Amino acid sequence: MAERRMFAKKIIDSDAFLDMPLSTQSLYFHLSMRADDEGFVNNPKRIQRMIGASDDDCKLLIAKGFILVFETGVIVIKHWKIHNYIQKDRFKPTICLEEKREIVTEEDGTYTQCTRNGYDSDTQVRIGKVSIGKVNNIEPLNGVEKIPPDIEAEKEKEIDIDKKPLKRFTAPTLEEVKEYCSERKNGVDAERFVNYYTANGWKVGKNPMKDWKAAVRTWERNDFGKPKAAETEHSFDLDEFFNAAVERSKQEK
Repeated sequence: MAERRMFAKKIIDSDAFLDMPLSTQSLYFHLSMRADDEGFVNNPKRIQRMIGASDDDCKLLIAKGFILVFETGVIVIKHWKIHNYIQKDRFKPTICLEEKREIVTEEDGTYTQCTRNGYDSDTQVRIGKVSIGKVNNIEPLNGVEKIPPDIEAEKEKEIDIDKKPLKRFTAPTLEEVKEYCSERKNGVDAERFVNYYTANGWKVGKNPMKDWKAAVRTWERNDFGKPKAAETEHSFDLDEFFNAAVERSKQEK
């Protein structure tokens, strides 16, 4: 492999190249210096770490079209044959044969990938042999992923299954409330219960009632609607007590 590398001024003096940060330009030169005789580099990450370059520098070289990257991690200098011409007696073929089969040399001497393999230049995520803008056959439509018809149909079925018809509330009759209170032996006055909720439109607070039996149980827990204990027959009479006290006072005198 040749020890010297050359750089074409029309590439490195272009506005596209000079507009890049110095750290990105430096990474390009280091990758080019360590490429094999056909412009391939099989350890770009190591070179990047060695010179302290960032992932953003590598992304920028990809986005600007100065390097091409393969799903194996190998990169190739796009303008390699414009930069360098190596004599046959010094030329050593690349060992990156699989990657070499994925590129062609254009008439102007630049490399072009036959497939869309490599990194997405915006996210540096490998996309393999899936076309850019397509993931698992889901095509973006105006920035929103379009769900395939078969998946969409399955989702609609799931939604239909999950949807349960809402049970409409029906006010109970007095007999139904009496029967339920009797079963629970809770002592709730069924007639008072029905009269109360009939008067307020069968609402619990401000919301329509959903379950009248739950309301009965609430009354049961809070002792609502239960008959009050009968007052004792011998209620206290203040006048009688006062008169008795006056009579005792006279007798003592």
